[in-house]
Amino acid sequence: MAIPVIDFSKLNGEERAKTMAQIANGCEEWGFFQLVNHGIPEELLERVKKVCSEFYKLEREEGFKDSRPIRLLNELVEKKSGDKLENVDWEDVITLVDDNEWPSKTPGFKETMAEYRKELKKLAEKVMEVMDENLGLPKGYIKKAFNDGEGDNAFFGTKVSHYPPCPHSELLNGLRAHTDAGGVILLFQDDKVKGLQILKDGEWIDVQPLPNSIVINTGDQIEVLSNGIYKSVLHRVMTSPDGNRRSIASFYNPPLKATIAPAPQLVEKANQDDLEMVQAYPKFVFGDYMSVYAEQKFLPKEPRFHAVGAM
Repeated sequence: MAIPVIDFSKLNGEERAKTMAQIANGCEEWGFFQLVNHGIPEELLERVKKVCSEFYKLEREEGFKDSRPIRLLNELVEKKSGDKLENVDWEDVITLVDDNEWPSKTPGFKETMAEYRKELKKLAEKVMEVMDENLGLPKGYIKKAFNDGEGDNAFFGTKVSHYPPCPHSELLNGLRAHTDAGGVILLFQDDKVKGLQILKDGEWIDVQPLPNSIVINTGDQIEVLSNGIYKSVLHRVMTSPDGNRRSIASFYNPPLKATIAPAPQLVEKANQDDLEMVQAYPKFVFGDYMSVYAEQKFLPKEPRFHAVGAM
């Protein structure tokens, strides 16, 4: 079983209807799918790989050797207790947003990542338009919800992560299982070292490395807006004794002040279809959701929706 791989360029040809259906299936049945021929130049993606790998070597690798995960893992191995490290991730990560301080020692990093983020944001908005159409929502509905109205207010962040080789990969995860809190996530993952897995029908499945593809996954806010037609999906990163896995995940999220709720059209449709749960999710302020998520990221998501609905 492998997650769907979809040729995004076919949206503009005679296979449009088939491609729309593939994306609908990716959103409804999987919560994850890979896009190829997505319009982001290969040359730019090659540069992104290069600057991120150089950035890790130049600016992060030494620091990771003295990091908390390494210290805790060494202590655990010395104890020989047979326990695992439950509340730690074997991950080196920085987050890039437009107005924070970016790494400056790696040649070309800033320019390349700024160009990449611009391209990726456009791709996110195209993907959201496809979701609008598949859900029967007005064009631009999701984008507007995630920008808190007209204008450019969405939060667009990029996490540059590395999962270095782990000498005791059986003792901890690279990243513990969770769903993503936000909207649409676009991942440019390592094309050689695997590690990302999603939970599908009770089974963990590898998200297979595919050179220069972009992995799309739906976050909790897409689940809410779609009234549960699309679901956010549990995923995790496994550690590996060899290979330093690179992972560049960008998040198109609402601003903290945005109000999020199921789209009225989809609540009405559920009503007409006489489904038991007509409005399956509460209306809430995204910032309140993020406060709950910060405490409960690695726990089941349903109590988060209940908690934020009660605020």
